Amino acid sequence: MPDDRPVAAQTANTFAARYHQLKTETHRRVVETLDLSKLNRWDPVRLKREVRAMASQLCASAPELLNEVEREQLTEEVMSEVFGLGPLDKLMADPEVSDVLVNGPHSVYIERGGRLELTSVRFHDDAHLLQLVQRIAARVGRRADESSPMVDARLADGSRVNAIIPPLALTGPVLSIRRFGIRLGGDDLLANRTMPTEFLDFLRAAVEARVSILVSGGTGSGKTTLLNALSQYIPAHERLITIEDSAELKLRQPHVVALETRTASVEGTGEVRQRELVRNALRMRPDRIIVGEVRGGEALDMLQAMNTGHEGSLTTIHANDTRDALARLEMMVMMAGYELPVPVIRYYIATAITLVVQLSRLTGGKRRMIRVSEVRGVRDGRVALKDVFGYRQLGVRDGVAFGEFYSTGYRPRVLEKLTAMGVELPEETFTEGTVFDD
Repeated sequence: MPDDRPVAAQTANTFAARYHQLKTETHRRVVETLDLSKLNRWDPVRLKREVRAMASQLCASAPELLNEVEREQLTEEVMSEVFGLGPLDKLMADPEVSDVLVNGPHSVYIERGGRLELTSVRFHDDAHLLQLVQRIAARVGRRADESSPMVDARLADGSRVNAIIPPLALTGPVLSIRRFGIRLGGDDLLANRTMPTEFLDFLRAAVEARVSILVSGGTGSGKTTLLNALSQYIPAHERLITIEDSAELKLRQPHVVALETRTASVEGTGEVRQRELVRNALRMRPDRIIVGEVRGGEALDMLQAMNTGHEGSLTTIHANDTRDALARLEMMVMMAGYELPVPVIRYYIATAITLVVQLSRLTGGKRRMIRVSEVRGVRDGRVALKDVFGYRQLGVRDGVAFGEFYSTGYRPRVLEKLTAMGVELPEETFTEGTVFDD
């Protein structure tokens, strides 16, 4: 009996190629037909209706290839190519997906629940993927080509996009999307065991008492999520100014001014860095300043703000340990361009920052608060830190790390300030040997 599988596979491949060719041609003709100069004046609903009608008419021109169901599917895909992210739209519709990572046209990963998964989503070829990258860049007034092969952008839903194309990307266009559609609060972080109730109670009291906090962690450890969660405990009557490279914070207070940096234009002009925004924020009468992440010389301006009446400010830093976080902060202050003596820098840090919180993503994707440390001033020429709480990993079960939270037994000095503000925390919270189950 003859094997019909090779013939069937060839037929399927031929159909897929013809289908993609038709979709590409339809997309091209739709874009060419539209009067782009009038699109901004059109109502979005009307615009989509016009494009759908045009795409349906063009798809109907191949009745010998497509039946009615296939024509409707092709119309939807063309609409997605014009207004959305093409093949990635169905991934972006899943609220559990936190990252979409496109390594090439046939290699699309997602992160769900802290774990990476290879998906069945495919682009037709490099040109198809590059077309999406260029469309995203065009929406924010940028371009993606050999002269400008790296692009940072933000989608309408707030998701952050990074793309890099040849010649810098050797194997073809690469696209990374970090989603920020889900805002977790303190209760959510308790539910997923990022930290126990005792840790949150301590940090909530610290925020309410205007204690400055530095959140440290690696990529994807949950720094921005924690910053969002802690910000909900800032009193509603305070004026807050947020400063970010890419807007990710979603504060619920009524008096919030959000500032965002701007990259240079194609001509190399118009760049506005975080440092300029921090300086400007000081002229805007803020009660607190929240910097999404310090990366350079703005660290000095941030410390100065914390030392001059803006206590209770919050920021994050990329580091693997609380002590490493302060060392990196010291290095960033040096990047400000002033020849400040190291002892002066360390004094600035020790008087500005009170608590350093370390987050980590463990084996299996779990995110945990692994250390809370208090800055105790400068000792023997170095910034002194004392751990208040910690987390120790006890093992890995079914590919997922497990462990326990614990108290070090150190009673932090900041408790005096909390008590003065009328906040009393249980004594056993700070008793050595106290364990809070994971």
